[in-house]
Amino acid sequence: MKTEFNIAEAGGGSYRLLGILRWVMVIIFVSFGMQKFTPQSAQGIAQFIANSPFISWLQVFGPRGEAYVLGVTEFAIAALLIAGAFNPLLSVIGAFMGVVTFAITFSFFFTTPGVVRWSLSTDPMAWNLTGEFLFKDVVLLAVCVVLLLASLRGRGNGARGEGRWMLKP
Repeated sequence: MKTEFNIAEAGGGSYRLLGILRWVMVIIFVSFGMQKFTPQSAQGIAQFIANSPFISWLQVFGPRGEAYVLGVTEFAIAALLIAGAFNPLLSVIGAFMGVVTFAITFSFFFTTPGVVRWSLSTDPMAWNLTGEFLFKDVVLLAVCVVLLLASLRGRGNGARGEGRWMLKP
């Protein structure tokens, strides 16, 4: 009984273009990970971590330690996305970790005090520069979701061209 696991980028047509998204995300995760090892970045992310219901527990490591944990995590995601170009299971894991990462960082938009000002008056939702910085995570979240779905979905089933999901008995 052979189990097949196909990655979307191996297919023809537009799926090959998804490979570009993979490598862009690798660059983004490596650069974000590198930044976490600077004192400025550690200080800058402390306010987000302190107010997050999801990762406030990282404060036990101190400001530098919490940044290091996130930096190592981002390097691990980049490594999984690289390996995922050759191993579909690692692609799924890396893309899923990317989805979780950007879902959490986008939540900072709502959990960090002072980022968004909700009002029923002239401007129903206004955000400051920090909010603008965080809002980009919606796009990065969407890219990781696309990579995850493409990694789960096969490129077709031989000559019949039937689609298949992640595992086929």
